[in-house]
Amino acid sequence: MKITTLFLDVGGVLLTNGWDRHARRRAAEKFSLDYEEMNERHHLTFDTYEQGKLSLDQYLERVIFYEKRRFTPEEFRTFMFDQSRPFPEMIDFISALKKEHNIRTIVVSNEGRELTEYRIRTFRLAQIIDAFVSSSFVHFRKPDEDIYRIALDISQTPVQQIAYIDDRSMFIEVAGNLGIRGIHHQGLAETRKELAKLGLSLSETPAS
Repeated sequence: MKITTLFLDVGGVLLTNGWDRHARRRAAEKFSLDYEEMNERHHLTFDTYEQGKLSLDQYLERVIFYEKRRFTPEEFRTFMFDQSRPFPEMIDFISALKKEHNIRTIVVSNEGRELTEYRIRTFRLAQIIDAFVSSSFVHFRKPDEDIYRIALDISQTPVQQIAYIDDRSMFIEVAGNLGIRGIHHQGLAETRKELAKLGLSLSETPAS
């Protein structure tokens, strides 16, 4: 059946990861923090933040500001947000694909609310995405199958007409348990080839 809907991850596909171990290490260096201690505290509470059960301020209070610092929460938040970068060619490709094939696009991602909203606004993702099934919005995180069930309910698209692009192979496998066809994103060139096999190719290469 013709693919009419794309499920898309954000971090690693459309943008860089929002707050991964590399960004945390850069933060530790910039703010003179004990990386191992910060990282342990991060892992103990970050899932709760990504599920929308903590605000970013509460997360930072647990991970960074549990003791007095020489910098402010606002300075640290700004640094966090500044770690996000776009993948312009991938964004242009999805935009062109959406326009040429009239497909729907739904983000399925694990991200905290404030970071999600910042990234949507800063990189104008709402211009190419029809709906955002973010873990902080729906209170389920990948690889919980329920986040994919919510995306299916929102899309109202037969599962045979969906392709799902994610850079984590495990998430592709879990979605596959629900019949969702997955593409393991390892770069624009490979993803273009896989989508072309499903009938989604461009008549012209989008300008970067």
